[in-house]
Amino acid sequence: MSVLVQLGPDSASLPAVSTPIKCHLGSKLCKNGVQCVAYDHFCDGEADCKDGSDEADCASECDKDQFQCAHGKKCIDEDQVCDGVPQCQDRSDEMHCKKQSESCVHHCDQNRRCVPATFLCDGEKDCLDGSDETNCEDQEEDVYENEGGPTSTSLPATFDSSTPIKCQLGSRPCQNKFQCVPYNHFCDGEADCKDGSDEEECALSCETDQFQCAHGKKCIEQGQVCDGVPQCQDRSDELSCAKQMTGCDHQCDDNLHCIPKSFLCDGERDCVDLSDEANCAEMGCSPTEFQCVSGQCMSATMFCDGHPDCQDHSDEDDCATAPVCTTKHSCPQSKECLVQEWLCDGDLDCKDGTDEKTECDTQSLRIYCMPGTFCINANVLETGGMVSCPPHQFQCGSQDCVDQIHVCNHNADCADGSDEGVSCEIKCAADSRCSQGCYNTPRGPHCRCAAGFRLMEDGLTCADIDECEDRWPSMCSQLCINTQGSYKCDCHPGYIMETAGRHCKITGEPLLLLSIQTNLFLFGLRSGSLDMLPSSSAEKAILSLDYDWRDQKVFWVSLDTDGIRWSSLDQKSTGTVIKGVRADSIAVDWLGRNMYWIDGVNSQIVAIRLRKGTVKSVDHSIILDEDLDQPRSLALLPQKGLMFWTEIGNVAKIERAGMDGSQRIAVVNSSLGWPGGVAVDAISERVYWTDERLRAIGSATLAGDDIQILQMKETNNPFSLAVFNDMLYWADARKRVVLAAHKNSGKNLKVLLKRPGQPFGVKVLHPFLQMGVENPCEKISCSHMCVFAPGPKAVCKCPAGLILAEDGLACSTIVNSAYLLMLSPSTVTKIYLESRHTAADLQGWPEHLALQVPGINEATIMDYRLRDLTLFVTDDGTTSLSAFQLKGSDLSSQGPLLKLLGNAITAMAVDWVTGNVYWSSNKQNRLQVTSIPSAHTAVLIEGGIGKLESIALHPPTGRVCYTNVRLQGADTVATVECADMDGANRSVVWQDAVRPTSLVFSSNGDTIYWADKGLGTIGSVKLDKSGYRELKAGEGLAAIALSDSVLLWMTKRLWYRDEHKEHKLWFEVDTEVISLKAFSKSSQTGSNHCSENNGNCHHLCLATPAGRTCRCAHDQILLNATHCGPARHCSDGSRQCLDRLSCQAIEKFCNGLVDCHDHSDENCESNITFPNPCNFRCRSEAFNRSRGGCTHPAPHGNGRCVETDGSTACVCSLAYSGESCQDHILKAMQGPIIYGGAGLCAGVVIIVMVAVLVKRRRANTRSGSTAEGNETTMKNLVNKAEAPASTDSSPADANKPEVHVSSPP
Repeated sequence: MSVLVQLGPDSASLPAVSTPIKCHLGSKLCKNGVQCVAYDHFCDGEADCKDGSDEADCASECDKDQFQCAHGKKCIDEDQVCDGVPQCQDRSDEMHCKKQSESCVHHCDQNRRCVPATFLCDGEKDCLDGSDETNCEDQEEDVYENEGGPTSTSLPATFDSSTPIKCQLGSRPCQNKFQCVPYNHFCDGEADCKDGSDEEECALSCETDQFQCAHGKKCIEQGQVCDGVPQCQDRSDELSCAKQMTGCDHQCDDNLHCIPKSFLCDGERDCVDLSDEANCAEMGCSPTEFQCVSGQCMSATMFCDGHPDCQDHSDEDDCATAPVCTTKHSCPQSKECLVQEWLCDGDLDCKDGTDEKTECDTQSLRIYCMPGTFCINANVLETGGMVSCPPHQFQCGSQDCVDQIHVCNHNADCADGSDEGVSCEIKCAADSRCSQGCYNTPRGPHCRCAAGFRLMEDGLTCADIDECEDRWPSMCSQLCINTQGSYKCDCHPGYIMETAGRHCKITGEPLLLLSIQTNLFLFGLRSGSLDMLPSSSAEKAILSLDYDWRDQKVFWVSLDTDGIRWSSLDQKSTGTVIKGVRADSIAVDWLGRNMYWIDGVNSQIVAIRLRKGTVKSVDHSIILDEDLDQPRSLALLPQKGLMFWTEIGNVAKIERAGMDGSQRIAVVNSSLGWPGGVAVDAISERVYWTDERLRAIGSATLAGDDIQILQMKETNNPFSLAVFNDMLYWADARKRVVLAAHKNSGKNLKVLLKRPGQPFGVKVLHPFLQMGVENPCEKISCSHMCVFAPGPKAVCKCPAGLILAEDGLACSTIVNSAYLLMLSPSTVTKIYLESRHTAADLQGWPEHLALQVPGINEATIMDYRLRDLTLFVTDDGTTSLSAFQLKGSDLSSQGPLLKLLGNAITAMAVDWVTGNVYWSSNKQNRLQVTSIPSAHTAVLIEGGIGKLESIALHPPTGRVCYTNVRLQGADTVATVECADMDGANRSVVWQDAVRPTSLVFSSNGDTIYWADKGLGTIGSVKLDKSGYRELKAGEGLAAIALSDSVLLWMTKRLWYRDEHKEHKLWFEVDTEVISLKAFSKSSQTGSNHCSENNGNCHHLCLATPAGRTCRCAHDQILLNATHCGPARHCSDGSRQCLDRLSCQAIEKFCNGLVDCHDHSDENCESNITFPNPCNFRCRSEAFNRSRGGCTHPAPHGNGRCVETDGSTACVCSLAYSGESCQDHILKAMQGPIIYGGAGLCAGVVIIVMVAVLVKRRRANTRSGSTAEGNETTMKNLVNKAEAPASTDSSPADANKPEVHVSSPP
C-alpha cells in the first residue's frame, strides 16, 4: 500500500472577522454562532454551549413508549433501556440493569424486564421494583446436596430450617442460614445479609502494612491501593490517586496527576490546570546563556548576530551596531538577516513583518493522493466529499454523521433531513434477532451496533472493531491494546502516558543535535534552548553526525577532513577517531561499541572498534562491499542487529542487512526518486528516508511493508532526518530551516530553527535511546572486532588481510593462498579458501576483498590470467570484453579489448599461455579465437553449432571444451564437446545434458566438469568419454569451480565438497553470483609449444596435444608454416566479413553501422598495451616460492622475463619488440591492425574514432576510477552547499544533486 499526502503550509493566525463558523461533521452550531457541539451533547442534561443553548427547547415529558433520562431533558425508546448502550448522558438508562437471560419467568419493571427463575429470591435485587425479592417466605424450592445439582443462594421462609443450606463456590451463608453472600461482600461496609451478619465481627483497625477502607470495616494490602482495581466496596482505595510515575515531583489537577520535574517549564502542557508551565521565567539561564524576554535560553554567542534565535526576537533588540549580513537580504527596519527562501514562506522572520508583507501568494494547493492512481483536491474533502461514518452512526444524505438515537426522533438532525422519513413508523420487531438491538430508520428497521463494534455481512451480528489494527497509529502513539468494544493505549518502558491517555512522553528533555554548515548545535526540543559545540577543525560543511551517550561524544565528518572527528558534549574537547579514511555517512553502534561509515569512494560499508585513542586506518573491517553502487546514508538499529542504507546508483532503493553484512535484502525498491537520508524509529519499528527528487519523506516497516510517502509543500529539499516519539525532524538545505511534523500525518508542522547557514545532519539526543539492551558481544572474546548479526547475535570480524580462524574468534594470517573469485554484475569478490573452515553456521560472507569493476554494470563472464594479474570481463550492458589490472586492492581499467554492436558475447575463455581469447556471440555462433593485443581473429569451429554458453581451456594439453545448445528438429539438444585448441579432432563427450554451463578442467586436463542448471547436477567425464560421474547439487545451481581436489558450487549458498567427499555449506549468498573461478599455487602452471616466441607463429599460435598450429587472421593466408599475408578474396579498398560470405568497404568497418550479416564488421578491437607483466610476476611471493625465481616466458611468448639488479624486464626474441614483446617487425608494414590488414590511413582514422567514442562513453559511465566519480559528486555537493541560495543552477547542472536546489539526478 502506498499513501501519498501533500499538504499546504500552516496558516498564520486568523484575523478577528465575523466570518460564520463551519462545524465539523457530526456537530452543530450553538445559538451564539461561535461554538460547535456534538449532536449527542444536545439535551443531554449538561450545558456544553457557553450560552446553554444546547439544553434549551428540550422535551420535558416523554411519550408512554419512551423512557425519560434522570436529568429530565431527554427521551429515548423503551427498547433502548438496558440494551448495553448508554443513550442518556447520566447513564440512567443503563443503571440497575441485568443482562436478559434466554429463559424468562418473572416480568417486572412494568414489563420492561424479565428475569429467569434462578434470579428469584437469590438475595440480590434484579428488578428495579424489587419484585424478584418479595414474598420469598411463601415460595418453596428444592435443594440438592449431591455434586452437580443446583444450589440456591437464598431460601424461601417455608423451607425447613433444620435442613442445612449449601452455598456456591466463592460465597458463604449468612447467620440466618437462609441466604448466601459472596466472600468479598463480607465486611465491605454494606449489609448484604438480611440479618446484617455479613457486617458483624469486622476488623476496626488494620495492620501497619494495610489500608483500611473508608467504611472502616475492611483491610486490604497497601500494594493494592491506587492499582486501578477497587477492592473496597466504596472504592476509597482508588480515590484521590495521582497516577504513579517515575520521578513524581509535581502534583496537579487536584492531585489527580503527578509529573516529573523534567516536565516543568518544558513548553508542553502536561497538567490540565497549566500549573506545570507557571512561573517559568523565574528559573533563569546559565551564565554562558542569554535569557530571552520569554524566558527561553540561548547561547550568549548568538546575541546580536543578525539572526533572531529567541522566538520573541529579543536577542536582536538593543544591539549597539547593525549586524553585517553575509546573505543578500535583510529586514528594512528591524535589520535581521534574511535569505531569499525565507521571503513569503508564511513565517515571520522580520520583527517588523516586512518579509511577509510583500505580494505573497497565500494560496496553496493541497492534494490527497489515495492508494492507487488517483488524486483529489483537499477542498473536495472539506466541502462535502464522500465521507464514511463510523459503524455506530447514521450516514446522512448530506454526508453528515449523526448518532442512531437521533434518527427517526421526529426532529431533523441531518442537514438535509434524511434522518427522518415515512418508514420511521415501521417499528423494530420483538424478535429482530439483532445481536445488540434494533433501531428505526427512514429506510425501515435496521440492526444497530454500539460504538466499538461493526455490523457483519449478515446484517444481524455485531463484531468488535480492532481499533489497534484498523486505525493504529492514529489511536495510540506507541502501544495499542484492543478490548471488546474499545481499546486502551500504553507506553514503552521509560515513557509516561500523558493526561489525554493516548500519547506518551519521555522524562528529561530530548535535544536535537544538528550541523549547520561547519558548526554543531544542540537545540532543546521543549525549551527551545540553543547551544553550540566546538568543531574547530571543520572548514567545510559537516554532512553527517552521530553521538555516543556513554562516552558523551558527538562524532562528525566534513568534506574537508580525511577522517572521523569527535567533540565532547561538555563543549570542552575535540579529537580524532580515525585518520586516513573517507566517510560520507557515519553511524555509531552504541551497544556493540563500534563506529560504522560509508566509504563512497570504494563503495563499501566499513567499521572499527571505538577506542579511547585514534584508531589506525588499517584496523578497519569491511562489513559490506558486494554490489554497492552509490550508497548515500547509513542508520543502525543495534537492538535488532540491523543496519539500513540508501542507494542512489543505477537503481534507487533502501537496503537492509545485519550489522555483520549478512541477510541482505532490498527493503524498498519502489516509490523512490532519489533517497538521501535514512533513520530508524525503534518505537514503531519503521524505517524513514528523505527523497530529494520527490521532495518527500517516506517510511516503511522494517520488512519493507506498508510504504507511506509524506509529501509536503514545505519539504523542499530534505537532506537528513531523525525520528523521535511522535515527531519527525528534518533539515531542509534549500530553505535553510529545520522542521518538525507528526511522523504519521505531517500535521503540527513547525519551523524549529532558522539560520543563515545550511543545515545538514540531524539526530535526536536522549539517554534513553541508547540504553536498556544487553550486549551480546560481552559473552564472546573476539581477537579484533565483534559486530552484530540479526537478532542481535555476536559475530567476530577481522581487518583486511586477516581471516577468521576455525574457532570463529581469532584472526590469523593467510597460510594457504588458494582463493576463489566470484563475479557479480558489477563486482569481483576474492575469498581465500582457507576461511571455509570457520563457523559452520556462518550466514554472512567470510573475510573477503570485493573489487568494483570500473564501468561494468552487467557483467556476464569472467576469466583471470595469473601471470600479469589481468581480469577479463564481458559486459552485456556495453556488449564488450574489457581487461582490468589488479593492483593491490584495486582494479584499474586497461580498456575494452573487443566491442560489438547489436551482438553479445555468450562464451569466453583466455589462453593464459598466449593471451589468446576464445569466444562466441549471439550473431557469430561459432568458436573463434582472437589474439590480444594484436587483434587477429580466426574461426575454429562453425558447423553444427547452435549457441555456445561456456568454454574451458587447458593449454598444457592443448584441449578446449565447450557447451553446444542447438535445435534438432523440434527439440533442443545440449551437449558437451571437446576438441584440440586449433579446432581439430572435435568430439561429443557427453550428450545427455539439459542446460550445461560453467565448464572447468581438472588440474591434469583429462576430465571436464560442468554444472547442469536444468537438472541441478554437477557432471564430470573424462575426455575419452569414460568415467561419467554425477553429483546432486539441488535447485538454483548457477556455477562451479575446482581448486585442486576441492569442488565448489553456487546455489543461493556457496557449497563445497571436501577431501572426505562430504557436502558442506560454506556461507549464505545474498547477491547475484554469475561466475566462479578458483586458483591455487598449481593453477596455470606448465607450458606448451606456444610458450616461447609464440611458437614462431606470425599471428595465432594454437596449442594441440601433438604440438602447435599456426593460424592467420580470417582475411589472411599462410605464406609458409608460420607467416601470414593478405588474402585476395576482396577487391582493393574492401575487406572480407568474418563469415566469408561478403566483402565490405574498409570505411564500413567499426563505423557504428552493421553491414556484415554476422555483424563482424563491428567487432572492434582496441590495441591496448599491458604493463610489463614481468614486474607483476616477480612481485608475487607466493608464485615465486612455487616456481623458483623470475626467469619465465614473456607474456606473449616472444621472449623471456629476466631479473637484473632487482628490476625485471622482457628480453624479446628476434623479430619482436615492445615492453612485453608484443610487436612483430611486420606490424610496421601492416599499420594499425583491425583484423590484421588494412590501409594505413583508414586504419588510423578508425582506431582514432573508436578511441574517441570509448573515451566519451567512459566519461558518461562509471568507468575509470570509481573514486573519481564519487569524488566529483561530493565536490558538487559541497560547491552547491557553499553557493548562495538564490543562485540559479546552470543547465549543465540540472541533473546533479544540489544542496540549495533539490535536483537529484
